[in-house]
Amino acid sequence: QVQLVESGGGLVQAGGSLRLSCATSRSIFDIYTMGWYRQAPGKQRELVATVTSGGSPNYADSVKGRFTISRDNAKNTVYLQMNSLKPEDTAVYYCNAARLSLGREYSYWAQGTQVTVSS
Repeated sequence: QVQLVESGGGLVQAGGSLRLSCATSRSIFDIYTMGWYRQAPGKQRELVATVTSGGSPNYADSVKGRFTISRDNAKNTVYLQMNSLKPEDTAVYYCNAARLSLGREYSYWAQGTQVTVSS
């Protein structure tokens, strides 16, 4: 069974920083694209950032230059470093692992962690 263990959410003042962590198993981490999504109240879930097993990152335009996604292969952990946080970043953040294999999509989600940015 795939498990994604997420931590690091909390309350922070605008302009501050938080780092989210998501740990999984080696079998998942080595081949899956890892990512972070978020969902604000009344909004659809949106992609924040992803990083492939090869280390290639991708970011939503809204977080470019402020957020950094990274992988620690020894710990099977992906991080989201969030700097210069804005109230608009307030949302539940979800860690995701996904891949395509023989035409099938495999996708797994963490339970989510609340990030609240006060003005």
